This record gives sequence, structure tokens and C-alpha cells, in this order.
Amino acid sequence: MSAISIELPRENGTEWSVLVRDIDTGEVLLSENEGAVLDTASVGKIFLLHRLLAEVDAGTRSLEERVTRRPVESIDDSGLWYLLQAAELSLYDVAALIGAVSDNAATNTLGRVIGLPAVQEHTRRLGYKDSGLDDIVRWPIPPGSPRTLSHATAADLVRFMARLSDGDDLAPSSADTLKRWLGAGMDLSMVASAFDLDPLAHYGFDRDVWLINKTGTISRVRADTGIVMSPTRRIAYAVLANWRRGEDGRGPVLRAMQQIGAGIRSQLAD
Repeated sequence: MSAISIELPRENGTEWSVLVRDIDTGEVLLSENEGAVLDTASVGKIFLLHRLLAEVDAGTRSLEERVTRRPVESIDDSGLWYLLQAAELSLYDVAALIGAVSDNAATNTLGRVIGLPAVQEHTRRLGYKDSGLDDIVRWPIPPGSPRTLSHATAADLVRFMARLSDGDDLAPSSADTLKRWLGAGMDLSMVASAFDLDPLAHYGFDRDVWLINKTGTISRVRADTGIVMSPTRRIAYAVLANWRRGEDGRGPVLRAMQQIGAGIRSQLAD
């Protein structure tokens, strides 16, 4: 029996891929179809950020480099840059916007600068065969373009987060930078809703919980992956849910995700 017990809702054709694992002991606290490949919306932006920092480590890119957002790259809804007057930012600031508010304009600009094929090849080289960033953000999605922004398995995402927590695959300063960007994430509506953190300021311990996470949201997807730490324990998690187009699966899925978060919080307190 898993340490975290929950009956996941299946109405509305909901599919799940879930894994919660202790980073230090390897103990699996919850697993459900962890190898299932699901649509993860904006979660795949983590691979874009990782590639950027790998280029910084290689000396081929500087986070001080300035880039200009093109009009076609400005996408409404997710993000802040489309509301700002400044059309030019440093790569550091562009990446910070992606980590904090999943900024679509920043994603498209950085995706152009880095190149989607480079991101995808980098992701495969790291061993994530069933996960990746599929495209830039387009709306409406034109014919011939990928139908998903990103896809992933819970197993891949937990591996990514555990390796990030341990400082693997990047130089120490770059790993710290990526954790800082993701630690500014303001979407605490899913698994993270159980931790009762300030969505605008939660980098560092608050009530003995330190969260670093990335979420993905579209009408039929909720996805949340991250690292949750207490002063004595580190847990990596990925909770992915997809349901049928035209159905409203959001309520049951969000309640289940919060219950998983409560289970993680309980594990941290033990």
C-alpha cells in the first residue's frame, strides 16, 4: 500500500499519471500510471529553461544578453510581458517570467532564440524519451502544428525534479538559478494548494515547507510537478491529469490534487 492513499476520480474520461517519491531514500509514496504519456500544457517549458542554462554552462550564451520580443510572439492570457511596454529584456528576465508566471510571450521569444530542435535534442540527450516541449505557444493552433505544447510522464518529471534538487546536469550556479526561477511560480492552485503558501512570495521555508514547482493548464489539462522540502526531507512529485474535450473535469481533478498535496505535507511532518 502506498504511503499516500487516494482514490483518483475517473469521471469525464480522466486519465492520470502520478508519482510521488522521496528524493533521498527513493521510497515511492504514491504511484499511478507513472509511465503514461499525457498532455502537460506549459510544464514542458522547464526543458526550455534547462537548455538555456546548459548553454550558459557551455559558455555559448549569457543571461545578460538582451532580446527583443516580436509582435507575433506576444500571446495573451498566461504571463505579464504582453502587458508591459518594454519589448526588450535580458535572457535572465525572460526566463524569470517563464518560471514565475509561465509567460507565453517570453516562452515564444526564448524558443526562437534557443531553437525548438535544440531544446528537443537536449531533452532526449538527458534521457527523457517520453517527455518534451512540442512547440512554441500558438493560438489558434494552425493546421500542421503540434496539437500539444508539451507532453510528459510523471516518472520523467519526478526524475527531472530530483536531479534538479541534487544539482545534477547543470553547474551549481545554474541549478540554483533554475530553482530560483521555478521557486517564484505563482500558480499554487493544484498540488501546491495544500501547503497554504503565499503565492507571491514563497521562496524559502514557510511553515517548514519550501516549494519549487511548475504547472500546466488548458481547458482539459491540469499538471503540477515540483520539489517540496522540509528541514529534514525532500520529496519530488508529478501529478498529471487529462480529461475528454468538452467535459468539465476541473473540479474533481483539483480536489484530488489538493488531497495528494495534503498527503505530501503529512509525509513531510512525519
